[in-house]
Amino acid sequence: MRQIVLDTETTGLSTADDHRIIEIGCVEMVNRKLTNKHFHYYICPERKVDEGAMEVHGITDEFLLDKPKFAEVADEFLEFVKGAELVIHNAPFDIGFLDYELSLLDTNKGKVVDNCKILDTLVLAREMHPGQKNNLNALCKRYAVNNSQRELHGALLDAEILADVYLMMTGGQADLLFSSEEKGPRGEVIPREQKVRPELKVVRPHDHELVLHKQQLELLDKASGGECLWKKLDQGIVIEGESANET
Repeated sequence: MRQIVLDTETTGLSTADDHRIIEIGCVEMVNRKLTNKHFHYYICPERKVDEGAMEVHGITDEFLLDKPKFAEVADEFLEFVKGAELVIHNAPFDIGFLDYELSLLDTNKGKVVDNCKILDTLVLAREMHPGQKNNLNALCKRYAVNNSQRELHGALLDAEILADVYLMMTGGQADLLFSSEEKGPRGEVIPREQKVRPELKVVRPHDHELVLHKQQLELLDKASGGECLWKKLDQGIVIEGESANET
């Protein structure tokens, strides 16, 4: 399964006001693994960037002056995403801008959905965490994804962060390493072959290690006023209705 995690930055909020794309960032995943392939361009929008938008992403008109126009990168972009599933946070925003850019070209290149499937991680997050904040920063905090470099929005950086968040949302590291099942993009279970793991080696303590262990427990027991649970377990004393060999 080939997926492209995508984000854009724009001159403003709405194509109805002729706002344009100024940055596209994409990272590729195949079978839920990042491939280190990416598509990234800053784009000259042929218009001014709104002040409010500039405060979000920090991209200035001067910086964009010598960058390629969307028409110059459109074919390369469509070739990169062709046949993939696009993973986007708040997909209608980015897809709306991409479709608008495509509609301005002289040739009929259609719409993004003519080339790709779309998965909206904002919709997925709202299904999984109803009534909670589900913007990218909130999801990073929820899933312990490092976003410390995200002082300003950036399409490529945000796509990389979203890729990590998406993997955690739809399985996480623990599932990928230890589960006999894998989850699809909406949490559905995809059965896979159970891994055969070697038998764990049991290392027995030496006599001198047991003596040191007992001495340490005596110190802990003295410091806790006779409440060292490890010592009680070693002695087989029942704790809250459970014997040591039942814990």
